[in-house]
Amino acid sequence: MNLNQITVPSLNLNESFEFYIKLGLKPIVKSLPHYARFECPEGGSTFSIHLVEKLPTGDGVYVYFECKDLDSYVQELQNKGIEFDQLPIDQRWQWREARLKDRDGNQIILYHAGENRLNPPWRIKD
Repeated sequence: MNLNQITVPSLNLNESFEFYIKLGLKPIVKSLPHYARFECPEGGSTFSIHLVEKLPTGDGVYVYFECKDLDSYVQELQNKGIEFDQLPIDQRWQWREARLKDRDGNQIILYHAGENRLNPPWRIKD
């Protein structure tokens, strides 16, 4: 099994579409105002947004995008006008993370974990 796609809800796909392009995703399906899908710059995963009448309550959706050079990428995005809730910081789980929200409040975490993504020191043994 391999994760192919994550889809997040949006109240305004036109705004969300532009946000995710600015974030660095490549559009591959544009069926606005109802749906759009993007290809991640690395790997084979896709990411999509779909129109909803009401957003989920609570913390909502968390989406993690791994970046090889997180600090430089965050700076590049800031230069494009993207605002962050948290600039890159080393976390106790040995990932470096920056946090922001998309136009609909979905939690976007840009991070770098390297080897620790799949093989943290506390990984469950087979």
